[in-house]
Amino acid sequence: MGYDREGLITINMTTPEIFGHYEVMRNDLLKTGAAVDMAESSSPATDIWSNQIGFDWKGKDPSFVPLFDVTACTFDFGKTIGWSIKEGRDFNRAFITDSGGLILNEAAVKLTGLPHPVGEIIHWNDKDHKVIGVVKDMVMSSPYMPIQPGIFFLDYGWQSVITVRLNPAMTAQAALSALEPVFKRYNPGSAFEYSFVDEDYAKKFSDEKRIGSLASVFAGLAIFISCLGLFGLASFVAEQRTREIGVRKVLGASLFHLWQMLSTDFVLLVLISCGIAIPLAWYFLYQWLQQYEYRTPMSWWVFAAASAGALAITLLTVSYQAIRAALMNPVKSLRTE
Repeated sequence: MGYDREGLITINMTTPEIFGHYEVMRNDLLKTGAAVDMAESSSPATDIWSNQIGFDWKGKDPSFVPLFDVTACTFDFGKTIGWSIKEGRDFNRAFITDSGGLILNEAAVKLTGLPHPVGEIIHWNDKDHKVIGVVKDMVMSSPYMPIQPGIFFLDYGWQSVITVRLNPAMTAQAALSALEPVFKRYNPGSAFEYSFVDEDYAKKFSDEKRIGSLASVFAGLAIFISCLGLFGLASFVAEQRTREIGVRKVLGASLFHLWQMLSTDFVLLVLISCGIAIPLAWYFLYQWLQQYEYRTPMSWWVFAAASAGALAITLLTVSYQAIRAALMNPVKSLRTE
């Protein structure tokens, strides 16, 4: 992800009363002990609300007009969300020149083609801005698309969102209860409305979760129906071989041997079906995963576990009838027509 979502909350700045009190509000929030850090930005950590053109740098082709995601933020933004500095440094209050500094993500560095971006000058909005750092790419917008080139800059007048990192030593409920009076003090006309960053990010996968839930339900139904058919087939086979089982018992066959005899055919069928299903499953899953920019590898143990599960379910289903037939009195078995 490139940043730490756990314990982050977002509050939208929807009323004019909340603007212009950043430093004092931040100090009051930190004094409660419920917040570890706080920052303001023009976009939340889970989205990008602005992108712009008009950037120029040394060696850029004049005909090239790239589009950059831009995020205005306060000094404490990176520390609050927990981004990872790859080169250079973070914004620092001790450096007055940081007011005109830029921090690029890795995608932006790749786009500009600057081999050593830290210290380079990027011209934007009729001003020269010095690159002070490079951060690791962060998945802030769509997780289904490649990360776009992004630029972060300091601007306390272009803020829309407050991001707060809760104290991990406190429960979320206790921390929020302690923060609410502070926000009420600076924003008395609005309710204290917040959202958890990890929950906002999870909403991006609502379709996948719905598909997963439906797939689980229908797979469960399919397995249940298959087990019913398997149970009936095992009953039929056991009934057909009743006399054979009786003869084998008289000749000294053990319970395990009889169970093995009745189960072998079913196990063989399951192994054949797995041999057909696994290549097909791998192919269709591979094709499905290609639509996602970030995807998990398909490990062999997933298919091995599925095959082992199918075998286990088959043996449990068949074993009842197999053991029942094997335990039958051989005298009754031999009398069966």
